[in-house]
Amino acid sequence: MLAVDSYNVASTQVSLSCVPEDTTGLERIMLAAQGDLQRLLSTFFARPIFIECIYANASSRLKPASPENPITQSRQVHLKCASRVVCVATSTVTITSPECERLFLDEKFPIGQTFRQLRRNPRFSLLNVETHAVGGKRELRRTYRLETEGFVAEILEVFPDRDMFVKGEAWLTEGKVDSCAISTESKPEWHTMNGTAVH
Repeated sequence: MLAVDSYNVASTQVSLSCVPEDTTGLERIMLAAQGDLQRLLSTFFARPIFIECIYANASSRLKPASPENPITQSRQVHLKCASRVVCVATSTVTITSPECERLFLDEKFPIGQTFRQLRRNPRFSLLNVETHAVGGKRELRRTYRLETEGFVAEILEVFPDRDMFVKGEAWLTEGKVDSCAISTESKPEWHTMNGTAVH
């Protein structure tokens, strides 16, 4: 496990292993986010973070969601602040309860807010962390799983420019060009879930 969250009556410790050596403290906070990334980014930038859905493809809903009749959805959203993309999140969600189906598919709460509406803290597993250079920008990527009874999400998040964590609000006004260099058409091959590429 790449993230271990331990505590006792006197202390709390979050340990992240296998992260790049140059990862900053702020980046480690984002890598350890457990369904509250939008809230953390809003706090950091001191502005609202909006979610723009790029695609959302769900399996058929002939019966209410249940363990015997799971409903899955593959989706990609852009988290935007001041019209700039601060994160691209691509996920596969598996729903096995009618309550989660209603919140996520009918009322259209995003993943993190679904857990908040359920009033549950999800189990968090950090699966992978990588950095890449794309189009002259330094990307930070993480793959992780959030799960609770009736709702499991496996998510790849790409922060398209690590400079945002250094420059903060000043980064938002630089160039005023969409900072997302990630194609919504291509599917990364480095991570699979149930034999299907997750991006």
